Amino acid sequence: MWKKLRKNSLALFGAIFIGLLSMVAILAYVISPDNTPDANEIHLELALQKPGFKVNMIKLNCKNEEGFRFKYWLNGRPDNCEWKPISKLKFPHSYTSFRKGAEGVEFPLEVDSDLNFDQWKKGNVVHRRYWLGTDRYGRDVLSRVIVGARVSLLVGLVSVIITLILGTTLGLLSGYFGGWTDRVIMWLINVVWSLPSLLIAISISFAFKEKGLYQVFLAIGLSMWVELARIVRGQVLQVKEMEYIQAAKVLGFGSFRILFKHVLPNISAPIIVVCAANFASAILLEAGLSFLGLGVQAPTPSWGSMIKEHYSYIVFDAAHLAIIPGLCIMLLVMSFNFLGNGLRDAFDVNLK
Repeated sequence: MWKKLRKNSLALFGAIFIGLLSMVAILAYVISPDNTPDANEIHLELALQKPGFKVNMIKLNCKNEEGFRFKYWLNGRPDNCEWKPISKLKFPHSYTSFRKGAEGVEFPLEVDSDLNFDQWKKGNVVHRRYWLGTDRYGRDVLSRVIVGARVSLLVGLVSVIITLILGTTLGLLSGYFGGWTDRVIMWLINVVWSLPSLLIAISISFAFKEKGLYQVFLAIGLSMWVELARIVRGQVLQVKEMEYIQAAKVLGFGSFRILFKHVLPNISAPIIVVCAANFASAILLEAGLSFLGLGVQAPTPSWGSMIKEHYSYIVFDAAHLAIIPGLCIMLLVMSFNFLGNGLRDAFDVNLK
């Protein structure tokens, strides 16, 4: 299988891109320039700056800083200092605030005049570059794209796990036991199959009073299990007639042992392929829900919500604010589709 997969350049590209993006998502708050929770450091005076914008920031009113904690890697590190963008610095008397297209306001600077300027500047003035510019709230776009990758991959992963558990279990029971069990499960599958996944996800989202990440997991996971259940059922109908399944029944093995130790391992290939496709579908559904305001809520960054906040700027000179997260969604979904197609060909024993 690996030999077949590595010969497929598109599938290999998809696997590498997904692997790299997964590493970026895991280390999001370590590598992002803005490592505050949700990359939500707001500077309205820096709003809508172009990619590559540079500015000096001065550190004021600092509190006692804590050392590294695991929760900072997971949720970001609250900034214990107040950062102000400046255009001029007159040490030790005053600084002039940055203001786009206008002259800034001068503020007093309370610093001991006996301090060495170079040493003080090294610890209190930072030169920042915004590689992808800033959004309409003055937040770093690059940092929010990086943290948004964690949200998209996490939603896809948890939703696929929910889909895998629900769809595989119902498909196994329906295909193996047949009779009224099959009729009831197939009735449920046909009812859910007749409704669009996005409509089901929206309906489930409306059912929750509060909107958030956990609600998105359930909304997407409960709307995509049908396809997997139908495929698993079809595979079980074929496999349960095989000789080794009949031999297991003759030996007196229980039904659930046969299902999970003999049937399931032999139908794992199509399940893996469908899960790769469902991962891409989950990312698209999450982006759609966030764009409609039913997904991840502000200030948590999501690629879909970033497009929603800035799609009106596409006709102006800040189109990159919506295009960049859109390209991220496109590349990630395309990578999962390439990988899914590659896995399908790799598991096909009829292809050489």
